[in-house]
Amino acid sequence: MTDSTARLDHVVLWVRDPIAATGFYAEAVGLEPVRLTDFAAGEVPFPSVRINEETLLDLMPLTMAERMTMLPGAADSSGHPVNHVCLSLPADDFEALRGRLEERSVPVTDFSYDSFGARGPARRSFYFRDPDGNVLEARHYD
Repeated sequence: MTDSTARLDHVVLWVRDPIAATGFYAEAVGLEPVRLTDFAAGEVPFPSVRINEETLLDLMPLTMAERMTMLPGAADSSGHPVNHVCLSLPADDFEALRGRLEERSVPVTDFSYDSFGARGPARRSFYFRDPDGNVLEARHYD
């Protein structure tokens, strides 16, 4: 039996200093750092901290805001603490979500492939906004 429950994959937080933020979340909050060494070496664009085996907080440098071009106006979210919320879905639910959004003329981005998330690289993902302008990402791993 396959578990088809929607899950929270990751939340991206804007931070001024990702290394300091990782230290806070590791030391004060007790979350495990992920990719911190890779970030410090310039090999990945941001570090993360693990909430559980399926969920991360990504600590996105505020300086990355200008590169948020995948969805028009996404860079404007840099004044807010949260960049986007990601929903991880089974492949069929992922397709159904995209279909519902398109039926309602909600703009969606092109697919991204193999983007890093809580369970490693996702097969596909895309972004969209809710009516209040909050940016959401949908992804699937299967």
